[in-house]
Amino acid sequence: MMNTVILFVLAYLIGSIPSGLIIGKVFYNTDIREHGSGNLGATNTFRTLGVKAGIVVMVADILKGTLATGLADIFSYFQISLEWSISPLIIGAVAAFGHMYPIFANFRGGKAVATSGGVILYYEPVLFIILILAFIITLYLSKYVSLSSMVAGVVAIIYSLFTRDIPLIVIVFLLSGFIFYRHRANIKRIKDKTEPKVKWL
Repeated sequence: MMNTVILFVLAYLIGSIPSGLIIGKVFYNTDIREHGSGNLGATNTFRTLGVKAGIVVMVADILKGTLATGLADIFSYFQISLEWSISPLIIGAVAAFGHMYPIFANFRGGKAVATSGGVILYYEPVLFIILILAFIITLYLSKYVSLSSMVAGVVAIIYSLFTRDIPLIVIVFLLSGFIFYRHRANIKRIKDKTEPKVKWL
């Protein structure tokens, strides 16, 4: 039981690493929580610090999800036994939760889009590529990052249903639910036509 608890705690702590806050403070002397949307995710980093910083934070946030999802396999590699079989997707979902409510940043995090993508990258790489394409195409057409994120969530749900992989279906619905919930203010702004569009595309 203890090893399993440690696994969940590690996943949450990995997800809690505030990439945007670290990059902003260390390299730009800027707390991105005081600018833009106030979120610690890649989108607000792009908006506040620029494309280079945004890319770094996006990749870091993706890798948080990927690393956390692989923790069970890492435990297995070092012959650390778990008391029951745990889907790596559940561990990844814990990291996504950590990204949204990070203990290292007063529980004010991002919207878990990139971290959720990292979870999918480890478990289902083909789906990850499809989601990237869906995100880019929607972003190119709409210029809304928030809409692109939600469209990717819908695509993930549709894809998962065809796999008949129950853990994947459940976690994809959960992660997509996280994403839609965290974007509820964006949805209202899109309806009101006040949602900011990207300027660098």
